[in-house]
Amino acid sequence: MAIAITGDTEADQLLTDDPFALVMGMLLDQQFPMERAFSGPARLRERFGSLDPAAIADADAESFADLCAEPPAVHRYARSMAGRIQALARIVVDEHDGDVTRLWTEASSGKDLLKRIKALPGFGEQKAKILLALLAKQKGVQPEGWQEAAGDYAQPGYRSVADVVDADSLQKVRAYKKEKKAAAK
Repeated sequence: MAIAITGDTEADQLLTDDPFALVMGMLLDQQFPMERAFSGPARLRERFGSLDPAAIADADAESFADLCAEPPAVHRYARSMAGRIQALARIVVDEHDGDVTRLWTEASSGKDLLKRIKALPGFGEQKAKILLALLAKQKGVQPEGWQEAAGDYAQPGYRSVADVVDADSLQKVRAYKKEKKAAAK
């Protein structure tokens, strides 16, 4: 299934084809419009020349932060996120031999996959559940118990980026988030 989050064909194709780009996009999806966050990996690949986790992990931190901060920045807090991207890449290299898919291909259950995602830098409980739901709903990664592990994000509807498949669903997710924020106040 093709990912359609950003509204940009090339950026969405990268998310579809490159699992590390998809995980990086989820990392960037924080205090930033989701379509811009998920466009970040394409922007970074264009500037850096690659999304190879080893190359990113080994890049000079200051130079890498400069690339991320170059307008248009990959994130609102580009320099801070550059460090998180490099930390993510380092974990992928050191713990998964450079293959981010090992997070899910080696998970024994949905609960185990959630635990593995939560061990990544920048992934708290909610973000980990959303990535789990995104992988399950849009990439077919459905280890036993994934629905329980993903919680409400596994349900049908328009709760998160896991449910974004086109511009219409993006607007429905935005409306849902706005409604939840209003209810919380």
